This record gives sequence, C-alpha cells and structure tokens, in this order.
Amino acid sequence: MTNTHKDALFVLVKSLSKSEKRQFKLYVGRLGVNTDAKFLSLFILLDKLRSYNETAILESGIVKKAQLSNLKAHLYKQILVSLRLNPVNQNIRVQIREQLDFATILYQKGLYKQSLKILDKAKNIAIENEEKNIAYEIVELEKIIETQFITRSIPDRADELAVQAKDLSAQNVMTSKLSNLSLQLYGWMLKVGYVRSDDDYQRVKKYFEKQLPDYDIDRLGFREKLWLYKSYLWYSFLTQDFLSCYKYARKWVDLFDERPDMIEMHPVFFLKGNNYLLESLFNVKYSSQFKQTLEDLESKVSEKSFPKNDNISSLVFLYVNSHKLNLHFMEGTFKKGLYLVRIIEYGINKHKDRIDAHHIMVLYYKIASLYFGNADNKNCILYLNKIIKNKNLKMREDLMCFARVLSLVAHYEAGMDYHLEVQLKSTYKFLLKMNDMHAVQKEMLNFLRNLRNIYPHELRNEFEKLHKELKKYEDHPYEKRPFLYLDIISWLESHLQNKPVAQIIQQKAKMLTR
Repeated sequence: MTNTHKDALFVLVKSLSKSEKRQFKLYVGRLGVNTDAKFLSLFILLDKLRSYNETAILESGIVKKAQLSNLKAHLYKQILVSLRLNPVNQNIRVQIREQLDFATILYQKGLYKQSLKILDKAKNIAIENEEKNIAYEIVELEKIIETQFITRSIPDRADELAVQAKDLSAQNVMTSKLSNLSLQLYGWMLKVGYVRSDDDYQRVKKYFEKQLPDYDIDRLGFREKLWLYKSYLWYSFLTQDFLSCYKYARKWVDLFDERPDMIEMHPVFFLKGNNYLLESLFNVKYSSQFKQTLEDLESKVSEKSFPKNDNISSLVFLYVNSHKLNLHFMEGTFKKGLYLVRIIEYGINKHKDRIDAHHIMVLYYKIASLYFGNADNKNCILYLNKIIKNKNLKMREDLMCFARVLSLVAHYEAGMDYHLEVQLKSTYKFLLKMNDMHAVQKEMLNFLRNLRNIYPHELRNEFEKLHKELKKYEDHPYEKRPFLYLDIISWLESHLQNKPVAQIIQQKAKMLTR
C-alpha cells in the first residue's frame, strides 16, 4: 500500500525499523571489503534525507549520474537479502522455500538422498500449513530425482508421488478458480459498483453462478474455504445482501478460530476477515455483536504472539479506529468519540506510506460524520473539503458523492445559505456526470434546492414530506447504501422532534438492544 509517487528505494529505506537498519549495516560489514562500499554510503545518505533528492545524492560525490540507477538497484537487492535473513521475517513460507533451495543445491551436487530427505520434511510442513503450491513444487522435484532411477529407494514411490501430485494439483486448481472469482468480483465492484436494479442483480447472479466451480465443502482445506467465503462475500456486497455478507464474513473468521495456527501464516487475511465481519455487523446494526467482535479483535492484535510488522501495524490502525468510529455512530455517542480525531490524524501521518489515499479519505468522511453528529458543522465541512477538493484521487465515486451531499446538509445546518446555491449546482453537475444518483440523493437535492422558496412556518411540513418519502427507501434492496453513509432519517427526525440527532440515534440503539 505504499505511495507510488515516491522513489521505491527511498520508501523501502524509510520503512526500516532501527533494528533492521542496524542489521543491514552488520550484514554489509560481514566482510571488510564492504565497509566502504558505495551502496552502504548511499544507504546512510538516504536514511538521513527527509525526502528523496537526487541532486543531493549526486552532489555528495558517492556516485555519478550514469551509475546511480545500477547502484540503487544493487542497494535495493541487498536490503531485501538482509530483511530475508532477519528472524522476524522467517515465517513458515520463507523457511519452506529455503529448504527447497537447499534441496535443489544438494541435488545439483549429486547428493540425492540428502536432497530427498530435506524435501520430504519440507513437503510435510508445507501440507500441514496449507502451503500447497510449494508442496506441489517439492513433489515435482522429488519426481525428477526418482524418475532418474538414481535412488531405487522404495518400489511404490512412483505411484505415491503421482497420487500426491494429482491431489495437490486438483486442490491448487480449485484455489486458483476461487481466487480468480473473488478477484474478478472485487474488480467488478470497483469498475461498475453495487447493483442498482433487478437487471444488474440478474447479470451479477448469472456471472457468479457460471464462474463458481463445483465443490464438496467437506473436501476443501483451509485455503480453498478461505477463497470460497471471500467469493461469496464479494458477491453479497455487490448485491447489497448485508445479511449474507455477515454470514460469509463470520465463516471467514471462524476458519481462523478453528485453525489459530493459520493467523501467524496469514495475519493480513485474519485482519481483513474481521474488518469485513465488523463492516457487515455495522450494516445490519447488530451493535452488541459488533462491540464484542471489536473487543475480541483489539485483544487478539495486542497479544505478544500476534505477528508484528509495518504493514500489519498500518492495517490494525486503519481497521480498529475506523470501527471505533462506527461504534460511536451506532450508539449515537458522537461527543465521546471526538478523542479519536487526534489519534487518527497522528496515525494517518505515521502510516501514510502504507495506507492508500482512498482509505484516508474514508477516515476523513467518518470524522466529518462524527462532527456532524456532534452538531459541529464547521469542522464537518472542513474534513469534507479534504475529500471534495482532492482532484488527484481515483477513488470510488460514491464516497465523493456522499461527501458532497453531507456538505450541503452541513452548510444548511450551519446557516451558511450563501454557499448553498453554488454547492447545489456543483453537486448536481457532479452527480449527473457520474450518472449514479440514488433516489435518496435526488429527494435530498430537491429538498435543499426548494428551501429558498419556503417560509419558516412551512419548514416542518417540508421535513415531514421528505421523511415520508425517504422512509419508502429505507428497506429498498438497492437504496440501502445511502443510509449507511448518512443517517438522513435520524437527521430529519431530530428536526421533527426538536432533539439533537445524537439523542435520536441513542433512542434507536436502545430499542434495538431490547
């Protein structure tokens, strides 16, 4: 998730911890001839620079311009070698790969029995840890050695290896088909978005059923089930079936509960599964389960045994704080959630090289919503402007759309009517251009546009009319998402009942927990 606008080598150097930098210098200095190596000098210089500056590098005299590209490539490779040797990065997958490399070297030296012994041990570890692609590679190397009639070790060895290769190949093919389907559905959502009509639904349904391979759930391993549940989850998100999202996100997380040893192997999948589970619980408003799941996640990631690295730290920051905000939205405790703003701003600055711009803008939208719920409309507008004025983002347009609509509402609430007309025109142009206007958004824009023609004593009646219209869409299969971005029903009810919007949401939350 690094920022691709920066130099790749510079980003890698800056991502290193103090212990990793110390280890790199020790690694380079293992031979005396390397102590004055140019790539080490370049490393030290890049470590000191606050931003990448090629002019400063050339002026240092370390390297000439014509040689800089090659020196950077060499340094990049040496850093990766050093990181690979770091015990922190010695996970099971790396260890198995290392054993496969050792066995290959022994085979090339003619030490066949030693090679087979290492391969057999590595294969068992790979199968046990669901690393079936590597296991298949190992079996293929075993077959190469055995088919040369070098060892003549076991009479039935050929049949045994053939069966293993066939089984592993079938499992890898199943995993490939399911992972392809999951990726294609995710790509569909990014390009086309959620289904908006029965025709859209039928098109997605037909595609999913056609691409989904036949399977026997009892014959699937951890890895195949993981991709199966991911595929169903993306299909459920696309069709806005949030209960189904919850079902498959729950199955995803349950996989890790059944195989806790897999968390160390796949910490990112563990975190993403919990993120989708929390997102699903938020969408279906299961506040008690949401709270418990969030507490369980925080407890798990704080354990000493939980894997630690920069990428995982960034994901933990992103998911935990995003859902802490969601919890305050569910409970209507906007004021209590304000402490998170400073934590999130600090975290964004700390993890900015590993969190993409879209997720940062989602956090800004949630902070804006927090301020809106707290009736601090000026700060709400401030954070929404970070999204609206960012012209360099290639994010999902629905976030930009809802940011503009919430900005209109916040301007109205703040009494900033002099900005309203210009914003209405701008928002209308934007929505027409993206051709993705929900019925809810149309009703909202029409309401705000007509405000200038309404006398104060007519306002309550207009609120009632809008409330009545929007209630029709609250449970509509293709119109639910706008209410997830902005609880406009509660906002209207706050005006009709002359109560703060936070109080309205709190009352609803209490009713749901009864």
